[in-house]
Amino acid sequence: MVYLLVICISILALDYVAHNYFTLRRMDEGTEDMIELGGIIRHGARTFMRAEYKIIIPVIIVVAAIFTCFIEKTSGITFIVGATMSSLACIIGMRSATYANVRTANTARATKIIGPTTQTALRGGSVSGLCVPAFGLLGLMLILIVAGGIKLGQTGGGLIASFSCNPSIMRLTTYSLGCSLVAMINRIAGGNYTKAADISADIVAKIRHDMPEDDSRMPNTIADFIGDNVNDIAGNCSDLLESFVATVVACLLIAGTLASNSTNQALFNATSIYPIAIAGFGLVGSVVGIMYALHHKASDNPSQELDMATNISALIVIVASLFASRIIFGGIELYDSFLLGWISPWIASVLGIVSGVAIGKITEYYTGTEFSPVKKLAAMATEGEAFVVTKGDAIGSRSCLLPIGTICLALIVSGILCGIYGIAIAALGMLSFVGTTVSIDAFGPIADNAGGIAESCHLDADIRVITDKLDAVGNTTAAIGKGFAIGSAAFATVSLIFAYVGSYSAGTPVLNVANYMVIAGAILGGAFIEYFSALLTDHTIESAHLMAEEGDRQLSIPGVLEGTVKPDYNRCIDLAARQALRKMLVPSLLALFIPAIGGILFGVEFVGGILVGATIVAIPRAVFMGNSGGAFDNAKKYVESGQLEGYGKGSAAHKATVVGDTVGDTRKDVVGVALDICIKLMSTVANTLAPLFASIHLF
Repeated sequence: MVYLLVICISILALDYVAHNYFTLRRMDEGTEDMIELGGIIRHGARTFMRAEYKIIIPVIIVVAAIFTCFIEKTSGITFIVGATMSSLACIIGMRSATYANVRTANTARATKIIGPTTQTALRGGSVSGLCVPAFGLLGLMLILIVAGGIKLGQTGGGLIASFSCNPSIMRLTTYSLGCSLVAMINRIAGGNYTKAADISADIVAKIRHDMPEDDSRMPNTIADFIGDNVNDIAGNCSDLLESFVATVVACLLIAGTLASNSTNQALFNATSIYPIAIAGFGLVGSVVGIMYALHHKASDNPSQELDMATNISALIVIVASLFASRIIFGGIELYDSFLLGWISPWIASVLGIVSGVAIGKITEYYTGTEFSPVKKLAAMATEGEAFVVTKGDAIGSRSCLLPIGTICLALIVSGILCGIYGIAIAALGMLSFVGTTVSIDAFGPIADNAGGIAESCHLDADIRVITDKLDAVGNTTAAIGKGFAIGSAAFATVSLIFAYVGSYSAGTPVLNVANYMVIAGAILGGAFIEYFSALLTDHTIESAHLMAEEGDRQLSIPGVLEGTVKPDYNRCIDLAARQALRKMLVPSLLALFIPAIGGILFGVEFVGGILVGATIVAIPRAVFMGNSGGAFDNAKKYVESGQLEGYGKGSAAHKATVVGDTVGDTRKDVVGVALDICIKLMSTVANTLAPLFASIHLF
């Protein structure tokens, strides 16, 4: 009954998504130049995604065949379902954004009012945002209904091999794994594409030629517009869908682990239904919050509108999950770990929500232009590039303590209240209204694109004032979104590690850190994170170098710099796409194979060590990358907006901040976001292959 209800909620949410999408399509695009540029962005984004999926689809088919033949015969199908749901969310979200950007610019041009312009951008973001939980839950509920729910004590095997595993659990983990692999590839490819274009455009235009930002004479700029859609929209959709699904699955796996040590069937049913109920309430809350923001007369304060949508969504989840906790857990015998009885899971979920908000606020402090860290960083620009980079690194390192302290505190308190189940529920609480958070996160790149279109199409300066205000708000929402992503990744990964250890432990899950296999695995896991980070950075910088050379070559063509000859946009767009597609598979497959090979060689405890080591290194690394990158970016904007007295665009201080932004681009939009997915992908692989590691290992 609960599964069917959540499916109905998902379908209704997708119906509202369709309404917003087609409403957006019917809106006017503006002038001929705007229509032309919007078409170029759409065509480039679609072309890139088609080329990407020509590579992704064969990889998905091969991996699915391996699971079906050698692990469990239905797991290949569920793996494909997960990959499909992730792909649908990112493709539909990206298409919506490529329509919303030019329509947002035109709304500003036609109305010259911030409120309606905010709603147009948010309408575009709502398509991608609501697709994330709707598709994630739809696929998961269909699998649970077809499989008849979660059944403990079953055994199954592949068509060729017959390793002992529970088919119910295997279907869940492979569904999550399908989402994870697509998310990893999308993030790496999209990040390489957009940051290679962005970095090369900044270097060539701002440092070498003193050109304005988003100047249409610079061909790399148009590739950057496209990159915002394939990374910040498509990549972000598949990223957060993967986080959401992995967290729900972790809750269900832990419910199964607890039940394997108990004969209380009613409690198992309760612990497995409650996370699904929270996820369903979160989707309802997201729809209501977005509807409020889109269907009332908006104010001229975009931050207020977006905050209200978030608050409404969170309040609905908090209230509804309280009643659900009372109904589901009241009147049955609970585990001893439920310290405060039936209310314990609800408190854990609220802890997740509160810690997510706190991490977002901390992130905003370290990356926002109105706070002292960014102001001090901008002031350092008067001393040169070395001071900017050194100070930005210090801000990034300093910013790690409070968010990670918040995560640790929430982990400890939720664990005390409700055991390992409480930790998983806290992670789900943080992501419960992911539809709203992704919608607001997508608002940022749409507003950014709208501002770029306004500049490139030479609209009046007052139009750019409106889009710049939305872009500034979007930078804040993007920083907060990254904070949510990092926090949820920490919670989800810890939950998945508990589930993994519980899958092979008798009784209470225990990973012996004094075991040499665990320690060796932990050291390797930490080293892999460093190697993974370097690999992504190298790939992006190599691509940026080639694109900078191409941008310089085109600007040297007579008439291009003078504005009488149009540059060859398609050549730059194709170069960005080729480089991104060439470099996306190796890092993704490494994250897939490291735990798989480690488990086959050295067994379950070695893999447990890999997961712990990778998580310990990756979480602070991701915080550092995201916050230092955000601070670099906003220090540049602080100078460009004229807030650093005596220094403006084109000054030596401005160029120093551009160098800092170039360093930060790869950090925040390539490495930082990929690290979150990497540790969840590795943990999901470990959970999926745990029966294999327990059966076969060479040492």
